[in-house]
Amino acid sequence: MSPRSHKKPTHTVVLLVRHGQTPSTGKVLPGRAPGLHLAEAGKAQAEQAAQRIGELKKPPVAVYASPLERTRETAQPIAKHLGLRVRTHRGLLECDFGDWTGKQLADLRKKPEWTQVQRTPSSFRFPSGESFSEMATRTWDTLCALARAHRGETIVAVSHADPIKAVLSQAAGAPLDLFQRLTVAPCSVSTLLLSDEGPVVVNVNTTGSLKEISVS
Repeated sequence: MSPRSHKKPTHTVVLLVRHGQTPSTGKVLPGRAPGLHLAEAGKAQAEQAAQRIGELKKPPVAVYASPLERTRETAQPIAKHLGLRVRTHRGLLECDFGDWTGKQLADLRKKPEWTQVQRTPSSFRFPSGESFSEMATRTWDTLCALARAHRGETIVAVSHADPIKAVLSQAAGAPLDLFQRLTVAPCSVSTLLLSDEGPVVVNVNTTGSLKEISVS
C-alpha cells in the first residue's frame, strides 16, 4: 500500500494596490463620484507599480479593479505589462460617502462627526451612504471569493485607501476602530496570503521593489 499523500493547503497571493494620485488627492473626498481621472503623477505611479509587480517571480494571473476611472486607469498598465485584461468588480469600490461625497476635506475636518470617523469608525455611517463596517465586510468578502477562485495563484486587486486599510486591519486581527492608524499611499502595494488556514499580512504600503517579498 502506498503511503497516503498529504496535500498541502494552497494560498492565494493578493496584491492590494491603491489607485494613483488624482488632481484632488488629499483635498477632496471624491467617493464614488464619476469622472475623476489620474493626474499625470498618478499615471507615472501606475507605470512604476506595473514594473514592480512585473518583477515578481510568480506573476499574477488576474487583475481586478474597482469600476471607478482612477482605479481602472491604475490597473490598465499593470494588466498590459502582464499580458492580461482588467476585470472590474464592484466589491472593490470606494466607501459610499453619501452626502459627504465631493466635499472639501478641510471642511469635513471641522465637523463634530470627524472625531468619530477617526477614533471609532466602526460606529459611523456616512449620511445617506455606507458605514465603515459595511465597507469592510463587502471588501473582505470580495477578496475571499476572488482568492477561492484563484487558489494557489497570485492576483492583483486595485482599490481605494479605506477599503484596503480595513482589509489589512481585519487580516491582522486588529479591530476596525484602529484601521485609521494605517497609511496606504497612492500606488502602494500591500500583500496578503489568503487560505483556509487564515490570512497572513506579508507587507503594507510598499512603494519600492517587491523582489524580496517572500510568499512561500
